[in-house]
Amino acid sequence: MKKHLATIVILALIASVILIPQIAFIIDEREQAIILQLGEHVRTIDEPGIYFKMPFMQKVTRMERRVLVADAPPTEFITLDKERLLVDTYSRWRIIDPHLFYKAVRNEEGAMLRLNNVAISRLREEFARHNIWDIIGGERKAIMNVVGQHTDEVARRDFGIEVIDVRMKRVDLPEGVQEAVFARMRAERNRMAMESRAEGAQEAKNITAAADREVVVLLAEATKESKKLRGAGDAQAAAIYAHAFGQDPEFFAFMRSMEAYEKLLAQETSLVLSSDSELFRFLESPE
Repeated sequence: MKKHLATIVILALIASVILIPQIAFIIDEREQAIILQLGEHVRTIDEPGIYFKMPFMQKVTRMERRVLVADAPPTEFITLDKERLLVDTYSRWRIIDPHLFYKAVRNEEGAMLRLNNVAISRLREEFARHNIWDIIGGERKAIMNVVGQHTDEVARRDFGIEVIDVRMKRVDLPEGVQEAVFARMRAERNRMAMESRAEGAQEAKNITAAADREVVVLLAEATKESKKLRGAGDAQAAAIYAHAFGQDPEFFAFMRSMEAYEKLLAQETSLVLSSDSELFRFLESPE
């Protein structure tokens, strides 16, 4: 009896070990799942917890809830100006419709392959619309936003996937054209530098000519004003002298002679003059 009871217990334990995983399962916060019955979709589980299913008839297919990365292989593109670029891209994505995802791509490998194809196809179109300088420079972010938006629309509709963004990790020139492109870049930069220097030199000439013209005008006006002031001063001085001469001609002649003595005799110059010269008449007889 005891042997039969032990056997029953052992069989029950074995059955529970076999049946419980077939009946109950756990979905954690990193996962989501779909239940398939004979290959047909029964329900979708998108919340963590303990769930039950029909043993042996229903199958649980688990999928990631977290953000995943699809890393595309380096691909060569042709730009609008016929330059070749070797571009390495990646996409960040997550599953938002597990049933559609399973029907369209089955697994993550299939999803990454399809996403890369969509992104690269749209990127090829965008590169064909832009020059190499736009792609390398300021238009790069706008181009990738367009590619990311297009890839997200296609992925949501066809694969049950949300594409967060598509980005370029690296942009290289193929080895065969690097030197030619660098030479062209140097020539272009030299041309732009020469144009800038020529424009600067012309602007400097214009500024110098304008300044010279303004200096000439200012000097002419200053000369004119100085002559006008000098003429007015001379006229006023002549009027003063005439008035003074009219007041006392003898005293005026005396003062003028004194001023002449001061200027003439202070110089280290030898003069030979007659003693009865009109210039020295006040020295001979001050009265």
